[in-house]
Amino acid sequence: MAVRARSWRPPPPPLLLLLLWVTGQAAPVAGLGLGSDTELQIERRFVPDECPRTVHSGDFVRYHYVGTFPDGQKFDSSYDRDSTFNVFVGKGQLIAGMDQALVGMCVNERRFVKIPPKLAYGSEGVSGVIPPNSVLHFDVLLMDIWNSEDQVQVHTYFKPPSCSRTIQVSDFVRYHYNGTFLDGTLFDSSHNRMKTYDTYVGIGWLIPGMDKGLLGMCVGEKRIITIPPFLAYGEDGDGKDIPGQASLVFDVALLDLHNPKDGISIENKVVPENCERRSQSGDFLRYHYNGTLLDGTFFDSRWNLGKTYNIVLGSGQVVLGMDMGLREMCVGEKRTVIIPPHLGYGEAGVDGEVPGSAVLVFDIELLELVAGLPEGYMFVWNGEVSANLFEEIDKDGDGEVLLEEFSEYIHAQVASGKGKLAPGFDAEMIVKNMFTNQDRNGDGKVTAEEFKLKDQEAKHDEL
Repeated sequence: MAVRARSWRPPPPPLLLLLLWVTGQAAPVAGLGLGSDTELQIERRFVPDECPRTVHSGDFVRYHYVGTFPDGQKFDSSYDRDSTFNVFVGKGQLIAGMDQALVGMCVNERRFVKIPPKLAYGSEGVSGVIPPNSVLHFDVLLMDIWNSEDQVQVHTYFKPPSCSRTIQVSDFVRYHYNGTFLDGTLFDSSHNRMKTYDTYVGIGWLIPGMDKGLLGMCVGEKRIITIPPFLAYGEDGDGKDIPGQASLVFDVALLDLHNPKDGISIENKVVPENCERRSQSGDFLRYHYNGTLLDGTFFDSRWNLGKTYNIVLGSGQVVLGMDMGLREMCVGEKRTVIIPPHLGYGEAGVDGEVPGSAVLVFDIELLELVAGLPEGYMFVWNGEVSANLFEEIDKDGDGEVLLEEFSEYIHAQVASGKGKLAPGFDAEMIVKNMFTNQDRNGDGKVTAEEFKLKDQEAKHDEL
């Protein structure tokens, strides 16, 4: 659907209808078997139940036909060329009888037409093809109608109860569609591929008619978009599945909508009356959530599992949009966080769970908050630091501290409340990193000369 429509020029007609036709006035339409061979006769062999539009003079039509003589001998057929006959009606491009016989037809209607010589090729005929004064029979099936004054037609057949946002120019959308011709023939379907069509709207990524037809849609809305060929693939078609001069009908269901300029949005906040602390970077959080796509499709839940999701805020443990959405929360608070894909899982998505370029919706309840440490610290003292700290750690007094001694001392300080490790991280890993930072020559032990506190060595996360 990214191909732009092209300007129209008449296609070369087959030999039969290229020739000059004899003018004349048609008698009133009569059924076959009535009147004489001097009358135009039309039999409506099949008329569809629904006929929203009929052929008028000036319309462009695509139709199939078989042309025979009264004895049944075939002289021409569009089916043999595997291509419809495409032409304007009432503009002198057809023999007079066919011009008149097509008027009033519905798409998918089948007519049997008997055309007298005076409304066909008259006394001259067509050398080697149509004898003089021949009565011609045509079995006609109408496939398509459009007019140069047509515009995109939109019919919404389902709209969700609430619609907080609609498609605007430059929005990015994900939608499913079935694409058919005007006669109902399917030419493409995102449903069959089991993959949404993902695109920007209004910046030339789509055919012009689809760009117009999508504007104003809500997520969850379903609509039929009918597009004339000059706003679709024009006279050349798409070179594969869509013939030239074809009207297109798309049955569209919008699943997702965002704009690259979007940030996260927070809705439906339920905040406790007493809120001693609001979440901030470094805090350890436990929370429940339900995760859905914008159309309500479920993809994950901690509520269903009966487990909390545990993270340290600002540590990169969740997608950026979730990290932003969890800030300034109180324990017991509930909120809905809507995350655009560029702050979620991006174009790649999560295989088997979240499609690419999907907006994420999380219903969250914060259950626990443990205050974090100042930025850059993984351990802090809760009181005054001993002046003889190294000597206290070096219990055997040999002037060297091994990892085991260091770890035992730090854990004892935490247990007694004198020290605090950063919450939400592996305590043993923190202690090991602290020791490694103190062991400056990497020999597996720390001496008094190597040992420094954090404020004495700002470039290390240590004591």
